[in-house]
Amino acid sequence: MIAQLTGIVVSTGVNSAVIDVGGIGFLVACSHNTLSDISGKGGEKIKIYTHMVVREDAMELYGFSTQDELSAFRMLISVSGVGAKSAIAVLSTLSPEKFALAVTTEDAKAISKAPGVGARTAARIILELKDKIAKEFGGEAVSSAMTQEQIKGDDTLSDAVNTLIVLGYSRAEALSALSGLGGMNLEDMIKAALKKLSAMV
Repeated sequence: MIAQLTGIVVSTGVNSAVIDVGGIGFLVACSHNTLSDISGKGGEKIKIYTHMVVREDAMELYGFSTQDELSAFRMLISVSGVGAKSAIAVLSTLSPEKFALAVTTEDAKAISKAPGVGARTAARIILELKDKIAKEFGGEAVSSAMTQEQIKGDDTLSDAVNTLIVLGYSRAEALSALSGLGGMNLEDMIKAALKKLSAMV
């Protein structure tokens, strides 16, 4: 099993890169996020975390620029009916943080934007991974993604988050409960979030 590669970026393609390690060129399938990270590093030495898939007719190597993305990939391929290519498609559409947010908030629509991933598969991913995501990524990743995507420039949402924290909820719990509640006034937003939080108990 090849766990990681440290070598020179020889070339990058649409869905893969070639990494030269001691004169041997490894073809590594990558997500668009990883390719974006390494595409400007031609000729430079990089470290890439890998997962090897061995089949009867092929050995394939999948590479990731971060351990979080590798963890997300491994969780995805653990879902029944989700193969390596579908997992790469999801992680090409969503960063690990946004993927964690989508699963935690049950946003099947965001996951199903990945090519080849339908609504049923997205629902299955959420069903099978929701608890695992919470343990693996914790509230910080979800909070980070939500902060960047939804709170920026939204004073009402920011006030609602702070109010829920004052009421004793963690930031991650507050952000999860407030997901999808944009467009409301502050009072209605807090009421709706509290209703969701009470249903989670």
